[in-house]
Amino acid sequence: MSTQTLFYIAAGLFAGILIGSVVQKLRDSAGIKKARNDAVKRSRAVLGGQFGEQLAPFLPDFPCNPGDARFIGKPVDYIAFPGTAEGRSVEEILLIEVKSGTSALSAREKEIREAVKKGRVRYVEYRIPGSVL
Repeated sequence: MSTQTLFYIAAGLFAGILIGSVVQKLRDSAGIKKARNDAVKRSRAVLGGQFGEQLAPFLPDFPCNPGDARFIGKPVDYIAFPGTAEGRSVEEILLIEVKSGTSALSAREKEIREAVKKGRVRYVEYRIPGSVL
């Protein structure tokens, strides 16, 4: 094989490697762009859901007076004591989970719902040891 032939083979291999590298970078950048767009979409959904959770007590059909509800966030969104805002007696306590769109209850939220349905709820008074107050 002549030197010129070896040069052309080497140049062709080098060009192939460069072209392959450029193509791979283009593929990677398209994948990165898609991943970024997906992350932005998910972030917006989370922020929208959080905003909805905070606004929910002031929307129609919320199950109690907004003044009766206390935001917890996790594992349920609100605990409410209907009647307290108007100075009435508390007849029930509500655990309220706010959902938007097609979102579903998480496994933990379902467990809490079942515990309440089965009456596995209790009131505990805790006293700080050694306190004089």
